[in-house]
Amino acid sequence: MPDDKIKLPPDFLERMQKMLGEEYESFIETFGKESPYVGMRINALKSNAKEAVFKETGELRQVPWCKNGYYTDKKNISGKHPYHAGGLVYFQEPSAMLTVESICINEGDYVLDLCAAPGGKATQAAEKLKGTGLLVANEIIPKRAQILAENIQRMGIKNAVVTNESPEKLSSKYRNFFDKIIVDAPCSGEGMFKKEPQAIGEWSIEHTVSCGQRQKNILQSAFEMLKGDGYLVYSTCTFAPCENEEVVLWVLENYPEIELVPIAADCVDCGRGEWADSDIDLSGTKRIFPHNVEGEGHFTALFHKKTGDSESYKKSYKCDGEKVFREFEKTALNTHLGGSFILFGERLYLIPESLDIDKIKTPLPGLYLGDLKKGRFEPSHALCLALEKDDFKRICEIESCEGFFRGETIPCNEKGWTAVTYCGYPIGWGKGSEGVLKNHFPKYLRF
Repeated sequence: MPDDKIKLPPDFLERMQKMLGEEYESFIETFGKESPYVGMRINALKSNAKEAVFKETGELRQVPWCKNGYYTDKKNISGKHPYHAGGLVYFQEPSAMLTVESICINEGDYVLDLCAAPGGKATQAAEKLKGTGLLVANEIIPKRAQILAENIQRMGIKNAVVTNESPEKLSSKYRNFFDKIIVDAPCSGEGMFKKEPQAIGEWSIEHTVSCGQRQKNILQSAFEMLKGDGYLVYSTCTFAPCENEEVVLWVLENYPEIELVPIAADCVDCGRGEWADSDIDLSGTKRIFPHNVEGEGHFTALFHKKTGDSESYKKSYKCDGEKVFREFEKTALNTHLGGSFILFGERLYLIPESLDIDKIKTPLPGLYLGDLKKGRFEPSHALCLALEKDDFKRICEIESCEGFFRGETIPCNEKGWTAVTYCGYPIGWGKGSEGVLKNHFPKYLRF
C-alpha cells in the first residue's frame, strides 16, 4: 500500500483495482516510493547542447519515447545552473514528453499548443519547428501565461506567440488555420498525486466527470482551428477513463471527419475500449502507468482531420521602432532578423509569420527584441538567449557565473552591448565601458 503520507481516495482505489486487476498492487506500490529520477529535455535549438550537458553530467539514460529526453537528478544541473538559465535544458516529467513525440511536427508548420503553461510541450514543439513556421502557445490563466512566456524566452524561441485567451475566443479568430494542435487538457491530475498532493484533496468521481466534459468543450474549439489534413494530439495526466478513452469515443462519434491514428510507441501501454464500456479498438491510444515504465502517468491520443478548409490570418505591422533596432543590429550583431515589427509601449517585438493578433490578448506577441527609450535601443534578455555566440559582434566569456547572476560587474575591455557567455552559450547582456561590463542580467532572475 502507499506510504502513510499519501492517503488516496477510496473511490480512486476501487476504480483502479477494477481497471488493472492483477497489476493493481504493483501500481499502488509506486505511490509509496519517491521517484529516483528527474526528467530533463536537452534543447535541440542550442548548438551542440547535448555534448555540453553530457560533459557536465556524464552520459545520461534516454527516455525511451523522447529523443532529447533524459533521466537525471538535480545534483548535476539545477535551476541555478548556467545551462538552465541559458535555455539548454528544460525539466519535464518524462511521461509528459510522449505527447509531442506522438505528433509529427515538420519545419514550416503552424502549431498551436492550446493549454500550454508552464511550457514543456510548447518548447518541445518549438524544437521540432527549428525556428521555422509558427508556434502559438496559449494559456487562459494570466499568471500562468506569464510563466509560459518566460519559459518560451528562456529556451531561445524566436517564432512563438503567447496568447492569454479562452479556447472559444481563439477559435472565433483562427478557424481552419493550424497544421498541428496540442491539447494537453486540464484534468483531475491522478498521475500527479505523488508530486502534487493537493490534487488528492480536489479529487472526486464527480470531478473526473466534470473534467471530461470540460475537455470535450476544449476539443470542440480545437477542431474548429485545425485545418483540413491537420493533426491534433490530445493528452491528460490522469488515469480516469471518463477523461481518456471516453473522450476519444465522444470525438469519434461526433466528428465523422476525424479519425484516430495509432501512436507508434511500443514501449508503453495501450488504451482499452473496454474501460470506456465500448467494443471499439482504442489500442492506438497510449497510456503510461508508473509501475510499468519510469513515468508518473499519462494518456495520449492522436487524431487526423480527413477533410476541411485551410485559411490564413496574416497581417503586416509597421512601426518606427524598426529603424532604431536596425541601427543597433549593425553595431552589436552579426545577424539580420527578418519579420514584422510591432511596438507595445516601449517594447519592440518581432512577430513571426506576420500573424494577425488584433483583439487577442498577447503577453508575448513574438520575439521580444528590447525597449525604445528616448530614441535609443536597449536589447532584451530574450534577444540574447535567442541568438548564438557567433551572432554577436562582441562577447565576454566567463568561467564562473555566480557573480554575474548576482548582478555584479565584470572586468572586460569590450565597449558597448556585449553578450556574456558561459562555455560559449549566451546567458545575458553586459554593456562595456572603461574596462568593465555593467551587468544587465534581469533583476527578477538574479540569484
